[in-house]
Amino acid sequence: MSKSASPKGPSPASRIVLDDLDHQLIELLKVNARLPLVNIAKALGCARSTAQLRLKALEDAGVITGYTVSVSSTRGPNVIRAMVLISIESRHEPSVMRELAKRHEITKLYSVSGRYDLCAMLLTDSTQELDAVIDRIRNVQGVLDTFSTIVLSTKLDRPE
Repeated sequence: MSKSASPKGPSPASRIVLDDLDHQLIELLKVNARLPLVNIAKALGCARSTAQLRLKALEDAGVITGYTVSVSSTRGPNVIRAMVLISIESRHEPSVMRELAKRHEITKLYSVSGRYDLCAMLLTDSTQELDAVIDRIRNVQGVLDTFSTIVLSTKLDRPE
């Protein structure tokens, strides 16, 4: 892995150049972030110390920003997943974001381009609860319009 030289320390992640070994290492960690270093080195065909140095460099450069655990839903098999597109008045964006962040049903909130400004991913236990949450979203000052759709099933789920 090579980095652009900087007189003030490590380069930001946006300026780091990743080689094939770095990309392979990242892909291995996407599949299993708990993979032992010795297994990573074996899969990459390099020494354990090389894999360790690469991993540390990727962390230090901010390319790898953390490790996480993925758990199955504890809400049961009948959980309702929905996507709600939200159009907002731009001057109210900070207050809309604060209000939406308070809703525990919203698991992810994306800024998007096009007719709508935000995309909220929701989890509820029923369509009635979903309807109530959407009504609450519509009542937030600065929200102009919403469009919602229920997710029927997951056909592909890759780590980002």
